[in-house]
Amino acid sequence: MNATRTSAARSHRAVSVKEATLTVLPRWGQTALRGAVHRWNSHLEPERYRAELQRWYRLTKGYDCDLESPRTMGEKIQWLKLYDSTPLKGRLADKYLVRDWVARRIGSEYLVDLLGVWDSPDLIDFRSLPDSFVLQATHGSGWNVIVTDRSTLDVERTRRRLATWLRRRASMAGGFQLHYDFCEPRIIGHPYMVDDSGGLRDYKFFTFDGQVQFALGIEGRFVRKTLGTYLPDWSRAPFDYGYNVEWAESIPRPTQLATMVALAEELGRGFPLARVDFYEVDGRVYFGEITFTDNNGLADFFPPSFDHEFSQRLSLPERKTFKGVLL
Repeated sequence: MNATRTSAARSHRAVSVKEATLTVLPRWGQTALRGAVHRWNSHLEPERYRAELQRWYRLTKGYDCDLESPRTMGEKIQWLKLYDSTPLKGRLADKYLVRDWVARRIGSEYLVDLLGVWDSPDLIDFRSLPDSFVLQATHGSGWNVIVTDRSTLDVERTRRRLATWLRRRASMAGGFQLHYDFCEPRIIGHPYMVDDSGGLRDYKFFTFDGQVQFALGIEGRFVRKTLGTYLPDWSRAPFDYGYNVEWAESIPRPTQLATMVALAEELGRGFPLARVDFYEVDGRVYFGEITFTDNNGLADFFPPSFDHEFSQRLSLPERKTFKGVLL
């Protein structure tokens, strides 16, 4: 990592008021604060979402968000959250419902096997699950339970954790990612997978109107996450893109890169912005997820000059209503 990237990353972290607040709080305090934000947002009338999103953005980033004439990629993602949060996006952000769409569009061979789908954590028979597995809430982001040794799992604590997630609206957790309101809250389970790194590298392709613009390679997703930014041919990009991450010196090129790019462009077709994620295990490509509001629209380009270049490429559609309301 060069000095420019180090300096930029430190500067970026320093301006996040929200992050600084969470850092000084103990874990129980962070949980309580997130719960309070969720309760506050959940009681808002839709007509208040725009003002509250702008307030949240100012608190998180330290400066205002221009929704009338969005110029940066982050501002355009905020605009898309308000004016392009469609039921289709919600179904595709749903980690279970998306599977049928992926199977029809690119083939079921790219799907990870399922261990089960449950409407309640009380229905999960943990004794029937393998020694290592992953549980995910289908209606949000980051709600994962990674189990590498079932014998050490606190089952009742896990059930309570899953039940808490199922009660929450991911759209109200912060940042108003409204398309999550069209997901169906459930729990899915799938095998715990590893690649030749001993972990599971994550390859994320950013598509604008179905064309891959750049990609991220991520290692250590659940431990010490490091990230690298790449062009579609996997040459190192002259910029980095991320939010509160450590930059990696190098992420190995996936052997199935050409396949991943082609699949990402097929799945991203028809959307102004879509981030399509894949894994590669033993030379086989697996679909991870499709995301329409990467990092909640908080990521930055380093150096910032590249923000203008890519935001210019991102075309916004006509404004749409959200559940019949023009926000």
